[in-house]
Amino acid sequence: MKIALGVTGCIAAYKAVEVMRGLQKAGVSVQVVLTRSAMEFVTPLTFESLSSMNVITGMFPQGQNRDIRHISVAQSIRLLAVVPATANILGKFAHGIADDFLSTLYLSTPAPVLIAPAMNVEMWRHPAVRANVAILKERGHSFVDPAPGQLACGMEGEGRLAEVDSIVTRILEALKVDDSLAGLKILVTAGPTIEDIDPVRFLSNRSSGKMGYAVAEAALRRGAEVHLVSGPTNLQPPKGVQLTRVRSAAQMKVAVLKMYPDMDVVVKAAAVADYRPVKAAEQKLKKKKEEVGLHLVPTDDILEVLGKQKKGQILIGFAAETERLLESARDKMKRKNLDFLVANDVSSGVFGSDTSTVHILRPSGEPEILKDQTKQTIAGRILDIIAESRRSKV
Repeated sequence: MKIALGVTGCIAAYKAVEVMRGLQKAGVSVQVVLTRSAMEFVTPLTFESLSSMNVITGMFPQGQNRDIRHISVAQSIRLLAVVPATANILGKFAHGIADDFLSTLYLSTPAPVLIAPAMNVEMWRHPAVRANVAILKERGHSFVDPAPGQLACGMEGEGRLAEVDSIVTRILEALKVDDSLAGLKILVTAGPTIEDIDPVRFLSNRSSGKMGYAVAEAALRRGAEVHLVSGPTNLQPPKGVQLTRVRSAAQMKVAVLKMYPDMDVVVKAAAVADYRPVKAAEQKLKKKKEEVGLHLVPTDDILEVLGKQKKGQILIGFAAETERLLESARDKMKRKNLDFLVANDVSSGVFGSDTSTVHILRPSGEPEILKDQTKQTIAGRILDIIAESRRSKV
């Protein structure tokens, strides 16, 4: 999914970098367009270094087709976002002036437009600016209005660029692919579990939780009611999920089984510990010179329990393997009564990365391979399959 991010000449232009990063984390490809004035505040190199994509800075770049570039960009994007938008660009958009790439792109694209203005409070209040905003709103464009506060010029009042998180959220809402999961209750598990050895030490794994959190966020954008059961992670939960935090495999089992009967879909992306100490020591175990054994017992297999209790739910599992990937995955899918399974080879140490290669297995047919894709892209494909399964059952 690709958008164009227009950046205009304003002291808040540096915040557009944070907006771009927030969108990238959500799996959105961002084509940055800088106006000439914007380059007085931020450089193309800043955006190019972080996006690995050429930044557009003018209508007539050397060595490129000068006639159709703005058309090709205009046709390829899902949204045009302008952050920050100055009074100047609002006037150009409102009155159809096309004297640079951004204003020409605006006239060329059929995509929705979202605008986040930033300017001096008196400029924002000026009748000419208010009239231009009214014109653009009448065309159906979305605005993330500036916030009140201390402005760069030293004045107080409305005009400060809205918070980055608010802008990113509004863009992602505007990019909602569809409402294909509307009305569904989806339970997602994410992250590792922790099994205590003593008050200081514990057993766990390298799961970051990124995959489960990506599924939860993507499901929200498709209209689902999302319940997230998360082991300990450093991630911020997506706004809008109903979050339950757990620590151990036993706690995760209790939380999941309590919710399970009311769920339509369960995505078990958590890396649940397979073993736990028989009993955690009440006091810290002291270091000794001789060898010390640790007695471990298996934890309850939550996914297997869900498979046995399944009554119409769509049940998706994950398999992280270091050998015989597809063989182990097929066996797991059959034993645990799964609708499909997402398998990945973790022998090369992929935990915590933003990309992964996965094999999506169904009860019949060849595995679908997603190679070196972002967690957000993988999450989107998982939800596509859920939507397809839902339609087939109607």
